[in-house]
Amino acid sequence: MKTSRVTKADLAASVFAVPPLARHGELGLNPEANAAVIRHIEAGGVTSLVYGGNANFYGIGMYEYPALLDMLEQAAGPQTWVLPSAGPDFGKLMDQAAVLRARRFPAVMVLPMMFPSAPDGVAKGLRLFAQASATPLILYVKAEHLISLEDIGRLVDDGLVCGIKYAITRDAPLDDEFLTRLLDRVDRSLVVSGMAEIPAVDHLRALGMPAYTSGGVCIAPRLATRLLRSAQAGDFAEAERCREHFLPLERLRQRADAFAVLHEALTLSGIAEMGPQLPMLGELALAERQALIPIVAALMAAEAATPAATSATAPAAVSAAA
Repeated sequence: MKTSRVTKADLAASVFAVPPLARHGELGLNPEANAAVIRHIEAGGVTSLVYGGNANFYGIGMYEYPALLDMLEQAAGPQTWVLPSAGPDFGKLMDQAAVLRARRFPAVMVLPMMFPSAPDGVAKGLRLFAQASATPLILYVKAEHLISLEDIGRLVDDGLVCGIKYAITRDAPLDDEFLTRLLDRVDRSLVVSGMAEIPAVDHLRALGMPAYTSGGVCIAPRLATRLLRSAQAGDFAEAERCREHFLPLERLRQRADAFAVLHEALTLSGIAEMGPQLPMLGELALAERQALIPIVAALMAAEAATPAATSATAPAAVSAAA
């Protein structure tokens, strides 16, 4: 696992895969299946893994948090950046801080605390957690009211934040005043598009974001890597062509349970048997599962037709359009 300090080049080096988490039938962690998912992602040229919402880190208890981090660290290759999550509430953050402080993760993503919270309180809590864990933060910006732009800027200025996952959904991805103001306040090379393929090409092309997060990349890592590299090279026609293959999966995730769709998609792909999700999460209806089967087959076929990347070196992120 990569343990060196996070740089801007790391943020642009790869699509950020956001895998689900495999479990046995009795809900225990499944190291073999999770390692199989990681190996498949790595084989497609992806070196950045984020374990957050799709892995349901919201529901991870302290009874398994240390073992989960150890499992991910041991499964990842030496050049792979594993980004675990923490939180979202303050008590959980502070309990997890001691676990993270004893390990070598170069950053941790803080899950958004949607309720109850206040922007100034969130900023204070993040600062205390960063100091207690001695680990730089990736902010997960999921809603405008969670934390102010100025507090985000101060956390970045103080060296406590090394990246931002931007994931506020808009009908028109570029019609986003909050995002525009965020990119004016912080270095845009720190802000990753965080809503998979639907807005990714717009964000890369018009706003100069360095990379994007994806669930479909767990099935089609070569194809997602080709999308990113094409966009970074300014070949947006090819980036759009690659993007089209991911849209059926993402649109089903929008219509159905997003977590359950991706979880089941990994099992249907044959990459790994993902087992059950933790209680409190939903399952797919039969009709949704039936709709997912040809979507996964088509994405796997597109992946099989995609050549491996010739280089693991990422070009500089494209400049924002004037």
